[in-house]
Amino acid sequence: MIRKLIGSLVLLGCIAFLDPIFAQDKVVDQIVCVVGKNIILKSDIEGTFQQQQAQGITTEGDMKCEILENLLVEKLLLAEAELDTTIIVSDSQINQNLEQRIQYFITHLGSEKEVEAYFKKSIVQLKADLQEVIKNQQMTQQMQEKIVDKVTVSPAEVRLHFKSLPEAEIPQIDAQIEYAQITVLPAITQEEEDRIKATLRELKHRIETGESGFAPLAVIYSEDGSARNGGELDYMGRGNLDPAYAAAAFNLKGDKISNVVKSDFGYHIIQVMDRKGEQIKTRHIIMKPKVAPEAMKKAFLQIDSIANFIRKGTFKFEDAAVRYSFDKNSRNNGGAVINPETSESKWKMSELDPDVSKVIAKMNINEISKPFLTVDDKQRQIYKIVKLLSKTDAHQANLRDDYVELSNKYLASKKEKTLDKWIREKQAGTYVHIDPSYMNCNFKYKGWVK
Repeated sequence: MIRKLIGSLVLLGCIAFLDPIFAQDKVVDQIVCVVGKNIILKSDIEGTFQQQQAQGITTEGDMKCEILENLLVEKLLLAEAELDTTIIVSDSQINQNLEQRIQYFITHLGSEKEVEAYFKKSIVQLKADLQEVIKNQQMTQQMQEKIVDKVTVSPAEVRLHFKSLPEAEIPQIDAQIEYAQITVLPAITQEEEDRIKATLRELKHRIETGESGFAPLAVIYSEDGSARNGGELDYMGRGNLDPAYAAAAFNLKGDKISNVVKSDFGYHIIQVMDRKGEQIKTRHIIMKPKVAPEAMKKAFLQIDSIANFIRKGTFKFEDAAVRYSFDKNSRNNGGAVINPETSESKWKMSELDPDVSKVIAKMNINEISKPFLTVDDKQRQIYKIVKLLSKTDAHQANLRDDYVELSNKYLASKKEKTLDKWIREKQAGTYVHIDPSYMNCNFKYKGWVK
């Protein structure tokens, strides 16, 4: 339980920051706890409490006491992390998380101006206020991960644990499905590619001749979320970037602007703003080719023909996926789609893309769907057909069908017990002071009150 609650503290911190309590500078506040050299303010508790009430979250115990204990655990982890020289949070990690938070606020509130109006401060000031919060959260997460890093489970342990479970404690497994897909990406005409390349070359020329700056042109022309920030992206390594984008960006010298680069996301011109070791901060202008109606129709007819040939038995779905599908991730699996969260082929209906979910829900096993229009992971329009490979109703877990899920649950349980033991041991050797107004809380970990 504590492990899950600690994990949610990052989200709660983000949500709580949206509360009007946090939108204004604190004039008067009260320190209610000290853990090591870290403090917990009354406003930390009250802000989270108000958010939980607004979300309809209830508890059988005293909610404020439970919030306080979660914060105490977080501060205990932070106190230990500050003593651990192997736990390092880089500026690039903070900046990346910071940008994600700001984007969350913009999405939640509508625009940068509305964010600034809500918090009564500029984006620059808001970022400054959030930096320490984010650093502490990342240190806490690293410390928690280090504590449980070496915890593992063997197949024999999983079997023994499962067989020892009382009937009432055997978990229920949600309904799950396995499916395969074939996708067809509508073709882009040469004329459209040439149009975009010519536009980007012209923009590059305008920047290089001083006619305009990079950022203003990115705001006007770039076709992704970075446009509002003048095309700026955060520090990233090669592995976090599209291969073609990375190859061009890492080869740029000084403040030079790249030639037009084609990636899976579109066409770019790129400029490197800063370098830190193996990470670079870039800005770009991206333009995405428009698909002509004729190409959309041709793609539909192509995938519809593939589906009909499979239904007639002309060739198997698996062979057609390898030969015709545009999706690199599923193509070599015979079209079978792997759940990235579990690395398994099983999916809960709630985990599926909505476009896939509404089609799969009406299908029978081994049925081939009609073609439907959706978008891929690069936000490109594609036509897709899917085949339902298997469907398992909700049921009580068993080792034969649910070993992976049972193994994951047991591993999580072992990690929670390891963390639980660590907390109890560290309480004894860490300075903790709790304000008398919270001394009557019925804490899970009794060592807080000394």
